Amino acid sequence: MKEEVVAPALPMQSHWLPLSNLDLLLPSVDVGVFFCYANVFTTITTIVTTTTIVTTTNIVVALKKALTQALVSFYPLAGELAANSAGELELLCNNRGVDFVEAVADVELRCLNLYNPDESIEGKLVPTKKHGVLAVQATFLKCGSLVVGCSFDHRIADAYSANMFLVSWAEMARPTKPTISSLLCQAQPCFHRSLLNPRRPGYIHPSVQNMYVPYSNLPLPKKPEPKSDSLISRIYYVKAHDLNHIESLANSNFIINGMRRTKLESFCAFLWKIIASSAKDKRVIAKMGIVVDGRKRLINGNNKERALLMSSYFGNVISLPFGGKPAKELTEKPFSWVASEVHAFLEAALTEEHFLGLIDWVEAHRPSAGLARIYCGDDNAGGGDGENDDGPSFVVSSGQRFPMDKVDFGFKTKAMELHIEESEPKVKTVAPFSKQGLCNPLATLALAIRRDSGTIT
Repeated sequence: MKEEVVAPALPMQSHWLPLSNLDLLLPSVDVGVFFCYANVFTTITTIVTTTTIVTTTNIVVALKKALTQALVSFYPLAGELAANSAGELELLCNNRGVDFVEAVADVELRCLNLYNPDESIEGKLVPTKKHGVLAVQATFLKCGSLVVGCSFDHRIADAYSANMFLVSWAEMARPTKPTISSLLCQAQPCFHRSLLNPRRPGYIHPSVQNMYVPYSNLPLPKKPEPKSDSLISRIYYVKAHDLNHIESLANSNFIINGMRRTKLESFCAFLWKIIASSAKDKRVIAKMGIVVDGRKRLINGNNKERALLMSSYFGNVISLPFGGKPAKELTEKPFSWVASEVHAFLEAALTEEHFLGLIDWVEAHRPSAGLARIYCGDDNAGGGDGENDDGPSFVVSSGQRFPMDKVDFGFKTKAMELHIEESEPKVKTVAPFSKQGLCNPLATLALAIRRDSGTIT
């Protein structure tokens, strides 16, 4: 294993980049993503010339060179987080660089236990970020395949932003990659925090108060019990015809106002129902949150300039609405009813006013940071009206619309991509992904299961 730090090809003057109000809502969480490329020594055609013998060194050099070029535009990823005088985090853009690990694993791609990523992926193929806000690892497998893994600090980038960087990095590795000078003339990631400024005066809808809580209002963390259950991760493969069947069931009884339940809403309803059914005590409240991107909601009508800036905005522009229902109700009610409940709590966050109100809410509570209630544990999450609120909680984050095929470093064959989020102790993330958007041939899921009961949470 080799480790080094890769810095931007063109260092910028050291400066501070403030976090936006929406960045301040994210807990200290690292998000991992890995890409599996099969038989890179036989399929590689572009990142090295045909007259050069392809070696691991060639490939690593090409990946690192492309990374140095991509970091010119995405320079905050080469920095590190530090607290300012008010105690709030800011991003120090100091050209520190990105930790890059080159590794070799004595295992074939087909033998990887992807069902159990705790054993085979996390900390092995996806690096553990020790410094900075991004870590990268390239691992060559016994069969000649390659796994490229990254770990991002969620406080500075959501999945949309991370995907922007990954696509840019891959483009720089291909033979048609632009030069640095031409790249600077193209559309660049936007770091204008003024796009997410609070209103004067602000207005906060009561629904936002129910979704988020200031850290200052949270009780001191309880001392963990010696035998408290832990979470394990699992990856599941769901075929297209199963997803289509789930969607048809969600829309089987009625269509409200001519609006069908989407594939995502339908699948979330399916997860909510089966997780609720696994609860031993059906009086508990089962809670589910869904990550919502706000970029298209914050374009201010037909403002084309703002729409362009928001489409390239780098940072967190997400909200986390959630619903809570008694497990008994979710289990016994028709599936179409559960899908309607998903639509109801999700719809409230799909507006410009919701995101503007969320920005205003953070401003009203600064310098105390805030957190989505679903992450706060059972005593603070609420969201239901049952007798016992101590139920399973989980979050769904969908990457269906991300152009995953564009993360092409010059290899013909990409076997798989998956995101893994290291979340809060009591809440785990479910991440449906596919190669071709909503009409997808598959969805890959990452779930967490309680060791003692087998309950998916």
